Amino acid sequence: MITTHTADSIDRAVIDQILDRHGKGPEATIAVLQAVQSRFHYLPQEALEYVCAKTGISAARLTGVATFYTQFRHRPVGEHMIHVCRGTACHVKGADLIMDALTRHLGIAPGEDTDPQGRFTVQPVACLGCCTLAPVVQIDQATYGRLTPQKVPRIIADFLERSSNGAVPRNLQLVSPEEAEAEIRVGLGSCCQAQGSGEVYERLRELTAVNRTRAAVKRVGCVGMCHQTPLVEIVPRRGAPKLYARVHPEDVPGIFDSHFRPRNPLRRLRYHVARWLDALVGDAGEAVDRHRIDVRDPPVCAFLGRQYRIAIEHGGETDPLDLDEYLRHDGFRASRRAWHEMSPEAVIDEIERSGLRGRGGAGFPTGAKWRIAAAAPAEIKYVVCNGDEGDPGAFMDRMILESFPYRVIEGMLIAARAVGATRSLFYIRAEYPLAVARVREALRRCEDRGLLGGERGGEFPVRFSVNEGAGAFVCGEETALLASIEGRRGMPRLRPPYPAQSGLNGRPTLVNNVETLALVPWILRHGAERFAALGTPGSKGTKVFALAGKVQRGGLIEVPMGVTLREIIEEIGGGALPGRTLKAVQVGGPSGGCVPVSLFDTPVDYEALTATGAIMGSGGLVVLDDSDCMVDIARYFLRFTQDQSCGKCTLCRVGTRRMLDILDRICEGRGKPDDLTTLENLAHAVSAGSICGLGKTAPNPVLSTLRYFREEYEAHLQGRCPAGKCVPLIHYRITDDCIGCTLCAQQCPVGAIPLTPYRKHRVLDELCTRCDTCLAACPAGAVVVESGGVEIRRAKVLRDIDAEKVHG
Repeated sequence: MITTHTADSIDRAVIDQILDRHGKGPEATIAVLQAVQSRFHYLPQEALEYVCAKTGISAARLTGVATFYTQFRHRPVGEHMIHVCRGTACHVKGADLIMDALTRHLGIAPGEDTDPQGRFTVQPVACLGCCTLAPVVQIDQATYGRLTPQKVPRIIADFLERSSNGAVPRNLQLVSPEEAEAEIRVGLGSCCQAQGSGEVYERLRELTAVNRTRAAVKRVGCVGMCHQTPLVEIVPRRGAPKLYARVHPEDVPGIFDSHFRPRNPLRRLRYHVARWLDALVGDAGEAVDRHRIDVRDPPVCAFLGRQYRIAIEHGGETDPLDLDEYLRHDGFRASRRAWHEMSPEAVIDEIERSGLRGRGGAGFPTGAKWRIAAAAPAEIKYVVCNGDEGDPGAFMDRMILESFPYRVIEGMLIAARAVGATRSLFYIRAEYPLAVARVREALRRCEDRGLLGGERGGEFPVRFSVNEGAGAFVCGEETALLASIEGRRGMPRLRPPYPAQSGLNGRPTLVNNVETLALVPWILRHGAERFAALGTPGSKGTKVFALAGKVQRGGLIEVPMGVTLREIIEEIGGGALPGRTLKAVQVGGPSGGCVPVSLFDTPVDYEALTATGAIMGSGGLVVLDDSDCMVDIARYFLRFTQDQSCGKCTLCRVGTRRMLDILDRICEGRGKPDDLTTLENLAHAVSAGSICGLGKTAPNPVLSTLRYFREEYEAHLQGRCPAGKCVPLIHYRITDDCIGCTLCAQQCPVGAIPLTPYRKHRVLDELCTRCDTCLAACPAGAVVVESGGVEIRRAKVLRDIDAEKVHG
């Protein structure tokens, strides 16, 4: 049920508590708005008026900020929020179809976003960072991946069932890690939990406690093999470890019993009887073997063997929040060396010799940036970790923050020593709640242990805090990010002065990306020369990539610079999906470009990628195949950048809008002969007339697709989409192969196929939503998709089928 609020219904005491907790100054604007929305689920006008009356925040500032960031809502919402990811990987795998299926299933009227009962509000988000599970939706805190329109009713029912049952905490008697004779590792990153690893983890804990098994069930960070989640690894003190992939809760007892025997005599008897029955039936052992994988298996070896892990070192082995374990792996050794054995100048020298370049965008030399901040005179300086990973199709920073928060903290401590900073801040996307929670907890544990300079002081005299973003892609640009931390609209400003000279609150501020900071401790532990020995002369070290899209083995990888795109996509990623052909890879997010398969031998190098019309960016790699329309891809990215433009620069604000109008017209079959020339001219104008890097690179996806896939644009001008993606240009037809089984008519969600048993069916084009349901349902290969009179694809012949059997 939707709840609205009036001046009388607003609990002012709650707002007073929010203001006491977050402050009453202008810099607290975003945090206050986030807390108000968390309490009321939207921003009631009466609450905003009360905030203005009780603080120094003006109504103009509060309204300006509340309307700038997409996180904030100004209308009441349902009991539950459904966020539909519109990231690149989700887009190419059918996010639009999922959105349509949700609105149909929930009965949401056109122009509305909430169902009539007020139970669910559906809202698109730029990216949820679970790209390997595309398409993805998040209902409250529950994430569902690898969806199809047909699965939508099931996930709604599953969510409601879980919500009604609730999770009842249990006090389990578990052995300590010191007493354990084996360790059971379960990945609990966001991608893992979206596939059910949380339930697997709890089931293992229950079995361990009930059977009094001397095994410690351990939460670990991301393994990187997202295509195999949920993963369970059993590591005995003696003997070889065993790894199990795609484990579901119902698989856990069989796997557990194959490794551990109950200690209780009665339970041991039951165990042997159960094993005897399993042997008699013959299924249990086969089920366990089906999930077991070996690191020496060719696919696993291909995925892991080419990697060199520095930023994600010990991935899948360590508990993200176990401070003692981090210390046992030389944690904070590098920061102690920086603070107690090295001068700030020596630290900067080491980073410069390593050749480390910023991993968040253009690749500016990290040591040079640190030197500028160190040279700026000021009593107060800041270090800011840029965790606003807004690129759709990228999830490297999320994974590092979730899995290695202490490593990033240590990198920030070293940076603070180098530049003379006493304050360090995390800026993390609010769409990454697990990352935010783990960073906050890691900081608390460090303060409790006396490592950080909190209220009681610490070994390292640096105070930390965490700021959450509010949903603005432009805040990935460092001057916009700093404006957001100051409680303002996230709008970039002209440079110089650079933030390293005059940044947060007018003070020198060093802003570095998550991955950049995660590499720093390794460099100080192992030496600059060892890091510089990896990679290419101009791009040294390693790079973490999020590999997603139309590829067999998606996941999180870290490889030496200089590895080619082909090695990453075809060897590590396993190449195209069965029956498909690789077409391109989108590199660098909305600021990047589409590199065709003919250039897959391009090395991963800042300058080499720029030469192709792409950029390294933060490291998102979204693989595209022959089923993807490159004009649609260009339109997707331009729609994203146009929507996310802060509006400050006229050419960015108006130019991208004009470009998007042209692309919309082309994808609808209404293109004009001179549209391609106009697109190119506008693209160059937008790039030249924008003050920030995001505006300057916004046209890249359009320019790169025009450069390499111009024939697809020309086909659209003739009214044909070669890939069969652009909805206005495709039509569904049922051929004479139809056997009248009625399956297509029964499953069509909009009634576009009249039910005519035993006779050839037909599709009513004016009702058809092009959802592909009939294509998937037809067992006779009778449904075809056409564009411009050319057949693009048809339903597969699944089996010989008798229409009489279908009708009973």
